[in-house]
Amino acid sequence: MQLILNSVMAALAAFCLLFLATLPVSLQTQLIASIAVVTVMAIIKILKAGGVWRLIALCFGAVIVLRYVYWRSTSTIPPISQPENFIPGILLYLAEMYNVLMLGLSLFIVALPLPSRPSRKQKLDHFPSVDVFVPSYNEDAHLLANTLAAAKAMDYPEDKLTVWLLDDGGTLQKRNAHDLQDAGLAAARHAELQELCRELQVNYLTRDRNEHAKAGNLNNGLKHSTGELIAVFDADHAPARDFLKETVGYFAEDPKLFLVQTPHFFINPDPLERNLQTFDTMPSENEMFYGIIQRGLDKWNAAFFCGSAAVLSRKALDATEGFSGISITEDCETALALHSAGWNSVYVDKPLIAGLQPATFASFIGQRSRWAQGMMQILRFRFPLLKRGLSLPQRLCYMSSTLFWLFPFPRTIFLFAPLFYLLFDLQIFTASGGEFMAYTLAYMLVNLMMQNYLYGSFRWPWISELYEYVQTVHLLPAIVSVVLNPKKPTFKVTAKDESVATSRLSEISRPFFVIFAAQLIAVAITVYRIYAEPYKADVTLVVGGWNMINLILAGCALGVVSERGERASSRRIRVRRRCEFGFNGQWSPASIEDVSVRGARLNVFSRQFSQMQAGAIAEIRMQLHGRDEMATLPLVIRNTEQQGEILALGCQYLPQSAKDHRQIVDLIFANSDQWSDFQKSRRRNPGIIRGTVWFLGMALFQTSRGLAYLVRTLRPKDNAGAHEGAKP
Repeated sequence: MQLILNSVMAALAAFCLLFLATLPVSLQTQLIASIAVVTVMAIIKILKAGGVWRLIALCFGAVIVLRYVYWRSTSTIPPISQPENFIPGILLYLAEMYNVLMLGLSLFIVALPLPSRPSRKQKLDHFPSVDVFVPSYNEDAHLLANTLAAAKAMDYPEDKLTVWLLDDGGTLQKRNAHDLQDAGLAAARHAELQELCRELQVNYLTRDRNEHAKAGNLNNGLKHSTGELIAVFDADHAPARDFLKETVGYFAEDPKLFLVQTPHFFINPDPLERNLQTFDTMPSENEMFYGIIQRGLDKWNAAFFCGSAAVLSRKALDATEGFSGISITEDCETALALHSAGWNSVYVDKPLIAGLQPATFASFIGQRSRWAQGMMQILRFRFPLLKRGLSLPQRLCYMSSTLFWLFPFPRTIFLFAPLFYLLFDLQIFTASGGEFMAYTLAYMLVNLMMQNYLYGSFRWPWISELYEYVQTVHLLPAIVSVVLNPKKPTFKVTAKDESVATSRLSEISRPFFVIFAAQLIAVAITVYRIYAEPYKADVTLVVGGWNMINLILAGCALGVVSERGERASSRRIRVRRRCEFGFNGQWSPASIEDVSVRGARLNVFSRQFSQMQAGAIAEIRMQLHGRDEMATLPLVIRNTEQQGEILALGCQYLPQSAKDHRQIVDLIFANSDQWSDFQKSRRRNPGIIRGTVWFLGMALFQTSRGLAYLVRTLRPKDNAGAHEGAKP
């Protein structure tokens, strides 16, 4: 009965929206209605009214969006008899309708997402056997040691936990390669990782041939293991001690559960955050997905496997012949297959792993190209909308996740559409200045407000547009390639633990400067046309304003592709943990202020070590997180600074054995609460006005910084001088 009532109410609401959207009104009435809706939405937002008021505000916004769609479809498309106007005009129209479609899917998914689930680690009373898979291809032993040690140190019965390193870089195929150098490197890696696994007391597993990339590697792990559950961590994703206790309990409650997915949290900034210097103050890009969208997908039983930081049911994987490998995004494809087979998923919104993001812009684009191409393969080969076994909400959720990666097409059209008018005088959007104010400007404002309602503290104004723009330039050819030949893309491993030693322009930065120059020229043409053609000044001003928005985004992107040098090889994390510092048999109270995967900064509360020199060997003694056990870790001193009664020390770890790696990961990864606290410290909603002002200021600075990098690059080498000094 309740289902019937809900269906009737939904149908009635849809009818009302369509009626309001198509109601014929004058331009003046439309303008007044738009102002009224924007005002009401702003008042509801200022009052921070949630629940039903949030839905009311979104419904008001939906009316304005639908009125814009109706007007845009019936009054603005150039006549087909003018192909020079009609073709670019219809492309622009389709790009806008794509945005409206994605907005509609977003409303369906995240209008009322599930709240975060409470902690489960105190309630776990059943301990199923768990195999932990760490698939690897070309990662170095130091990085793998940290991940494997963290996995081995998880708080779980030792007899129920088995850790596996699945090495695809030391396969028999690679060790017998025709190239002797490649074969030698693979053999050396094979021997080194076998020894590492023996020290850490984890299982080493490789295979004969590198077939089906990561999916094939994981399936090989399934063949050689027996655990009831499978936990998967990427080579650079180290779990916290409470990872399993927060996740495995859900499987006892639902026999049809195949997946418990957790967020991917990163201890280093992505290239945009590093080059724009926003990592400590603004939510990361992936937080919108893991903080809001996955909770929305979870509401519809459509949260999907993200390749790592997840626990899966062996029973479910066996029922669908393991991990899927038709696409190069085996994670989402596997989840789609299992959801369509009637299995369920759960999303736990708490960061329980800490990983590494690509450090260079080129590696970032390579990673996103693989994601985009893989999702296009899923759209082509699996087409979720018609996938048998999925519920209607699941179909819509998967369509949203795959269609999102088509954004380079509309983003390219939005980028060049103003130039069609300014440079070639093409009439691709037939409307007056007044109509633009009443319909288009109202739609843009409402769209911004709806995005702020949906994602507020997780995504600041204009940041999505910037991320999409910087990816579009290089993702567009990658997506066109997979559309033309869906079987062409191959799995490429994302580079891990990179660093940028000196400041420089990215090797793939040239197109961004060309686009910026074209838009700058278009600004000059706008000014000229306003004076030369005053009878069309209203339309020219509108199009020129549109180009100016593109210019601001393009200018900010110049800062994105201007790579800042870093002295530190890895990101430091504040921990403030008590310990004891020892040197030459003398011990003193100390605190660990911050840590990284390479070293730590200490404050020693004593003057007795004031004469210590760089290069000295010392050690710290500390209590392991969540345990009574004490542990000692050797260090080498890199720098010292006396600050009153406190001696500040910069140290580098000196791991001598597997035991030392366990102490290092305990320092950095054991406590998951520190990741939650760090995320919360960045999550605030600046609002549309303040957020826009902040973005404009940042864009102006980054434009000047990018142009300065370009000038330095173009100088003759003998006169160029040093690049901007590396920053810690």
